[in-house]
Amino acid sequence: MANIKRKKGTIGILTGGGDVPGLNPAIRAITIRALREGYQVIGLKRGWAGAVGIIRDKKADNSRNYLTLTEEIVNRTGRTGGTFLHSSRTHPGHVAKESVPDHYKDKYKDEMNDMTPEVIKNLDFLGIDYLIPIGGDDTLSYGVHLFKQGFKVIAMPKTMDNDVPGTDYCIGFSTCVTRTIHMTNSLRTSAGSHERILVLEVFGRYAGFTAMLPTMAGAANRCVIPEYKFSMEHLTELLTADRNSNPSKYSIVLVSEGAMFDGGEMIFQDQERDAYGHAKLGGIGDMVSAKIKELSPKYNGGKALNTITQRLGYLVRGGDPDAVDSIVPMAYGNLALDLILSGIHGRLVVLKNGRYDNVPIDVVTSTKKFVNVEKHYNIDRLRPHYRSFEMQPQFIMTSD
Repeated sequence: MANIKRKKGTIGILTGGGDVPGLNPAIRAITIRALREGYQVIGLKRGWAGAVGIIRDKKADNSRNYLTLTEEIVNRTGRTGGTFLHSSRTHPGHVAKESVPDHYKDKYKDEMNDMTPEVIKNLDFLGIDYLIPIGGDDTLSYGVHLFKQGFKVIAMPKTMDNDVPGTDYCIGFSTCVTRTIHMTNSLRTSAGSHERILVLEVFGRYAGFTAMLPTMAGAANRCVIPEYKFSMEHLTELLTADRNSNPSKYSIVLVSEGAMFDGGEMIFQDQERDAYGHAKLGGIGDMVSAKIKELSPKYNGGKALNTITQRLGYLVRGGDPDAVDSIVPMAYGNLALDLILSGIHGRLVVLKNGRYDNVPIDVVTSTKKFVNVEKHYNIDRLRPHYRSFEMQPQFIMTSD
């Protein structure tokens, strides 16, 4: 039974960037613990967009920007995927003229606008004492900025790429790896039936963890990652040999969306960029597939090999969280409340070497997290190293 206490303060929660399974369990964990400790909880909608868009008038309709959270609300969604608070890639420090909310258009007329002063006033208007942003390095980098402006922020790492610095684990990563393994194993039946090479494009803009772990687990023969520019000739030679030595005559490669081959660059769907300067990736898998077919006769007795290409993308992002992405968000939410109850802020809750902890929030912007190619990636075999696992973290190559 909830403890009936005098209201201690108000905690704000927001989710930014791409959706992942595990966000709703995190929101639920924070809310239930906070309410039972005597706090009010406000969910800001659409990430930082909700914090920007608030109308500071008690009579105004702010239903698009925030809602007060209750146990009933979060219990309905706590076991589901995605985020019921919705998300966006809004950067309040770089709001394009056309994206400035109507009630601010007379004040912010530049092509690009820093609306941080309004965000701080809006959070104050809501009476928010502590803010918990849940997101990747882009979302959390603005949380670091707010903290440096004097606001009380506790950050929670979330991204399928698992590349937020300072933590071994980001919400969403386990479900992504689990689904990638499952879908690869499902698609191998088609590859085997038609004796083809299966090319699967997976998430990973700058870091190749989502390609490395499934390959290490045996889902694929090879993987190519953003941290190492690979040779298409060498990849084709390896995959052709893999296919021809397989009794079922197929082989599989996982291709990180940010992977690049020698002489090439990242492949973008278009030139449109989000508020953090990122263009949408997509297409490297198709390019790799076409090049394999073109080059394969050289390594297959003059005969071209056909391929099957699939971009896993949102198939691994949607749906319910797995066990890890149900448990870790619960722990992260309670870690955040432990800090608040101790009057501590400016921290990132983390899972490090198998133990829950917290680190200074500015680790998010002070360093980057990539696959250590020398330690974990065999550039000759284009796949993870199999070396000693003793005293390694659970996900092997995810420690800084």
